Amino acid sequence: MAATLELDLAVSTLREVNARLHDPDLGADDVVVTHPAGRHSVAVGLNRPMTVTVKGHVGYYAAGMNQSADVVVEGNVGVGVAENMMSGSVWVKGSASQSAGATAHGGLLVVEGDAAARCGISMKGVDIVVGGSIGHMSAFMAQAGRLVVRGDAGDALGDSIYEARIYVRGTVASLGADCVAKEMRPEHHEELATLLKSAGYEDDDTHAYTRYGSARSLYHFHVDNTSAY
Repeated sequence: MAATLELDLAVSTLREVNARLHDPDLGADDVVVTHPAGRHSVAVGLNRPMTVTVKGHVGYYAAGMNQSADVVVEGNVGVGVAENMMSGSVWVKGSASQSAGATAHGGLLVVEGDAAARCGISMKGVDIVVGGSIGHMSAFMAQAGRLVVRGDAGDALGDSIYEARIYVRGTVASLGADCVAKEMRPEHHEELATLLKSAGYEDDDTHAYTRYGSARSLYHFHVDNTSAY
């Protein structure tokens, strides 16, 4: 099996490159994609163990629906990177636009730079580690999984959150509905340390982080609030 296969988007079309990545007879488990030039939907829907390194910036929905593959983007990414990811990993060496990791069920998403608004929106089990800061409405309706932010968070963090856990080292502009700061117990320090190590930030002091999660007040019907329904 070939050690490394190079696919050049300056020579081949995006459809051709993605088709090759899905080919069971690809002949390589380590693929380098060159000259992406901001194209959308690069390396989407991968469903077997392999490593794909994209040498440059990409557009919308890079590595969406990933399953089992490890995708590295050596640049910035557009809207919806790793959307609906199931497993494997997506590692962004630059920054991410809106909705990074949206609806993702599993795996690990690392963004070394900043992530814009709605990072982790409706996340369903994915682990997301952001080296910089995140924008407003991040983790909106986040159902499960963990979001770690080494920088700051924008307004309405964790609005209508379910059972996902959020760890932020910097400041939070404001918390969304039903999201509250919570105690960092020993198991949370251990969990956070493991997540930070997985993203290469093992030197961070977990005591510098604050944990946020659901107050669970939206879970229940209150008769005194009947007129509001």
